Amino acid sequence: MRWKLPGLSRRWLILPPILLGVAVTVTLVRNRERPLREPDREQPRVLRVIAVEPLDVVPRAVGYGTAQPGQIWRAVSEVRGRVIEVHPQLEPGAMVRQGDVLLRIDPAEYQLGIAQIEADIAQVKAQLEELTVKEANDRDSLEIEQSSLALAERELQRLQSLRERNATSESAIDQQNRAVLTQRQNVQKLQNSLQLVPHQRKSLEAALAVKQAGLEQAELDLAKTTIAAPLDCRLGEVDIEPGQFLAVGQSLFEAHGIGWAEVEIQLPMDQLRTLIHPDHSVPLPVQMDPSTIEQLFDFDVTVRYRSGDFQPEWKGRVLRLREQLDPRTRTIGLVIAVDKPYEQAIPGQRPPLVQGMYCEAELRGRVRAGQIVIPRAALHDGQVYIVDQDNRLQRRSVQVAFAQSSFLCIQSGLRAGDRVVVSDPTPAITGGLVEPVPDSPLRQRLAAEAAGEGEAP
Repeated sequence: MRWKLPGLSRRWLILPPILLGVAVTVTLVRNRERPLREPDREQPRVLRVIAVEPLDVVPRAVGYGTAQPGQIWRAVSEVRGRVIEVHPQLEPGAMVRQGDVLLRIDPAEYQLGIAQIEADIAQVKAQLEELTVKEANDRDSLEIEQSSLALAERELQRLQSLRERNATSESAIDQQNRAVLTQRQNVQKLQNSLQLVPHQRKSLEAALAVKQAGLEQAELDLAKTTIAAPLDCRLGEVDIEPGQFLAVGQSLFEAHGIGWAEVEIQLPMDQLRTLIHPDHSVPLPVQMDPSTIEQLFDFDVTVRYRSGDFQPEWKGRVLRLREQLDPRTRTIGLVIAVDKPYEQAIPGQRPPLVQGMYCEAELRGRVRAGQIVIPRAALHDGQVYIVDQDNRLQRRSVQVAFAQSSFLCIQSGLRAGDRVVVSDPTPAITGGLVEPVPDSPLRQRLAAEAAGEGEAP
């Protein structure tokens, strides 16, 4: 016989196992071993640093410009006429020496003009000689006429005294008076003629001066029919042919002097100021004459022309400073001269510096000793990050003495031995622990650039 429990009784039978499981779980939780808690550790940030030290710095600046001859002679016809002779080397690119006759214009017209003026001069000189002779004759005649006048006046006085004694007639006295007046008139004419002689001489002398000036001008025009090279030069564009008729002012050809070449570069004023050593002194007031320019801008100048792997160089010098700032770039123009560029030419290695070459000019000032140098990227709004003796990150305000392309020279705020952070410290937490890693390649590169080695900035 099987017993059946009611439904409610069967439900209560499941409760004891559940309670037993809960009790076991609570017991196990209360009796478990708690995990050991390790103390918090500060994790250091890895940053690259360099230890700064005083370096000798060579200030450098680079500018670019196009080469052109120091002297350019543009020959222009000063007289009219037909070309009768041309130098056999009157072609673009030819070299000619000073004094070489390059061109002759037909001189016949100017020779005839000179002959005519010389004849006019001879005529005026003859008139001057005639005037001199006439003056001498008039003076002799005046002496004679004055003597005759004196005799006539004495005769008149004698007749007047006879008249008082009734020894002569009144008609005789009147006749003698007419003779005296006639003689006085002759004397007066000669005196007037002699007074005009200085004025006539001045007029003839002035005419002679005009003729002589015309002769000099005609001789100058004749000399201008021969065109010779005023300097050693290389010919540029030539625009004439033998037999061609030239007008006054017509352009003939262009020649480039070979004495020196010029490259005008543009530099910001702060870069130019950096090149001038602080101890440099120039007497005041400053005159921009060649001697002052040479004294003030005593830089080592190297001019380079780059064309692929071909990079010839020339030694240059500062020739002059332009008169104003460029209105667009706010830079100052500096004209660099390369002396005797053709004499410096080496076939296959260095060509002459000719017009049109786009060049780079590197300027080096006097050495600045004992400068603290850091990379440009290490400066953040006037501050740098350094790692102190406890390997903690610190901020330091600095003052920049001058800047170069890739580094800065610090005037104050850093001293030798300071470890400057050269990698990005973001987020920069002052006092944070740092694991400094010396960046030896960067330090060596800074030292080389400060010494003026490597590529120009």
